[in-house]
Amino acid sequence: MKREKDVFIFMITELTKKQIAEIKSLYTKHGRKKSPFCVVEGVRACEEIFNRCRNLIEYVVISGDYHGRSNVPTDVKSFIVKNSLFNALAGTVSSQGILAIVKVPEENIQVVKDDFIVALDRIGDPGNFGTICRTVKSANLNHLWYTKGSVDPYNDKVIRSAMAAQFLLNLREFENLEELRKEAVRQGFNNICLSKPASGSSCFTTGGIYDKSIMVIGSEGQGVSDLSGAIDIKIPMPGNFESLNAAQAATILIFEYVRRKEANLKL
Repeated sequence: MKREKDVFIFMITELTKKQIAEIKSLYTKHGRKKSPFCVVEGVRACEEIFNRCRNLIEYVVISGDYHGRSNVPTDVKSFIVKNSLFNALAGTVSSQGILAIVKVPEENIQVVKDDFIVALDRIGDPGNFGTICRTVKSANLNHLWYTKGSVDPYNDKVIRSAMAAQFLLNLREFENLEELRKEAVRQGFNNICLSKPASGSSCFTTGGIYDKSIMVIGSEGQGVSDLSGAIDIKIPMPGNFESLNAAQAATILIFEYVRRKEANLKL
C-alpha cells in the first residue's frame, strides 16, 4: 500500500504458503494452542483492534474488493489478496473482506479494583461468551474470570460475537469454582453469588451482591456448579418460563449493578 497525493493505491500482495497455513490453523483450537496468535475477522472487530490494541497486530489480510481500505492504519503490515483466496481463508460464509492476525494477550494476574467480578462457569457457547465479554466492558468492568470447560475466549466466533472486547479485559482461567474462590478471597472478594434460574434471592432486592463479590453465571444446559457457602441469586421471572439464555441473564445481572451505581444505591 502506498500514498500518492493522499490517494491510497493498493497492490495485490502475496501471502506465503506458511502464512496461509497459519491463518487456516488459527480457526482450530489445536492450531491456536501451538501459536501465540488468533484471527480477528470482520469490520467492526478489526476497527476495535486498530483503535485500541494496534500493538498486538501481526498483520492484516484484505480482499481485493474490500471498500474500507483507507481505514486500515498505514503503519500496519497489510496483504491485499484475491477475493477467491480471502474467501477460502475466512471463517464466515459471507465474509466482510478483512481479517487481522493478532497476538493473544498474556494472562495478567492483577489486583482487581472493580466493585465486583463476573465469572463464567463452563460457558461453552461462543455467542454467549462473546456477548458477555461485550456486556462486561460496556459496564466499565475490567475483569472476566472463567472456569475450565468454557470455550476458548480467542475462538474466532467468540471474537466476532464480542467485537474484540476480550482484548480489553483481563481474562483469567481457573480449574474450577473452588480454585476461583481461593483467588477471589485472596483479593478480598469474600461473597460468591451463583446465578440460579429458579432458586435463591432476587437480584433486584438483595443487598451486598455487588460489593466485593463474585457473580457466577453458568451455562444454560449445565447450570452453575455447586459451591458450599455461596449465595444463590435468581432473576425473577413472573412468566414462569424455564430459564434465560446465559448472555441475557448476564446482561440483567450486570446492568442491575450499573443501575445501583448510577442511582448511588448500596451495591
